[in-house]
Amino acid sequence: MGNLCALLKPKQQNQQPFTSKKQRYSNAPSTSRREKKKLDDAMIREQAIAAALLYKQHQQNQQFDRSSSLRYPNGVSKRNNGSNSLPRSSSSRARSLTDPLLQPHQLINQGIKVDDLETNHFVLVHGGGFGAWCWYKTIALLEESGYKVAAIDLTGSGVHSFDTNNITSLSQYVKPLTDFLENLPEGKKVILVGHDFGGACISFAMELFPLKISKAIFIAAAMPTNGQSTLDIVSQQAGSNDLMPKAQNFLYSNGNDRPPTAFDLDKSLLKDLLFNQSPTKDVALASVSMRSVPFAPVLEKLSLSDPKYGTVRRFYIKTLEDNAIPTALQENMINASPPEKVFHLKGADHSPFFSKPQALHKLLVEISTIL
Repeated sequence: MGNLCALLKPKQQNQQPFTSKKQRYSNAPSTSRREKKKLDDAMIREQAIAAALLYKQHQQNQQFDRSSSLRYPNGVSKRNNGSNSLPRSSSSRARSLTDPLLQPHQLINQGIKVDDLETNHFVLVHGGGFGAWCWYKTIALLEESGYKVAAIDLTGSGVHSFDTNNITSLSQYVKPLTDFLENLPEGKKVILVGHDFGGACISFAMELFPLKISKAIFIAAAMPTNGQSTLDIVSQQAGSNDLMPKAQNFLYSNGNDRPPTAFDLDKSLLKDLLFNQSPTKDVALASVSMRSVPFAPVLEKLSLSDPKYGTVRRFYIKTLEDNAIPTALQENMINASPPEKVFHLKGADHSPFFSKPQALHKLLVEISTIL
């Protein structure tokens, strides 16, 4: 899948004075179906580029380490005309009671002061193929609720400019995260949040920096035990999920006679696999922003000890409409290494930061207040 950074390179042809997309396409001559499709694809592509540019613009104004996010300052956007809530999604689905459109202050328990918590600093770690961009709704909600947020682009992900095929270890893949934690001031703690393969990544970090992590939250994530790899976990669902193997396209940059170096996910299957409950606009953004998943880190078995990893408080958020990591597999991981508490997100697909952002936010805030 394409590198989001590559989309930002200037085109060599058709460099004309700037006009808005509306003017450009409304003035276009009548075209064939194929040409019209190209124009539609171009519009989606330009929207994604615009989002990426906005991520980069705000990156300098936020204390992120190699991260990017899309947010509306003070919760105001042109679309919502000054409302302090996030704009409604473009999904055609009716908003369920599990994800009500509420003001951010309504999502915090009454009487809770964010500054009085053990830590009000969230660190968000994306899953395989995703990037910091996928957390844009969560970032906005948490910041508007008074929290400090960092969203990390792991090596070769999001806007991190590194060839995924050249990643040979889990430590190399999670280096932006471990660098961030290593540079935290002495005595400061964070709440680590991992999604999908990000669960294995935060587990690796928990073993290295247990004293810097107040709580760890796994969202539809790999939660390995000692000596287990992410591939070991996924292999438990062999035969129960036909969609994942169909969607995987392996890459062999070292030759077809060598192990795969990475894999892509088939764009035509992305919605059914990862975004079956998510708004169309978020699926479009993901389809042009997701990158290859490095294969070596998926194969690596983690070394997790009780004196280090075992001292960090763990919480798990189950996604009940998940086609990528089915609930049965989530339950297997929970039973194999029970966390302190398990939460459920009804109606959430594998990407609850898109499909149930309000409900996910409410759980993150709740977990942050648990003593």
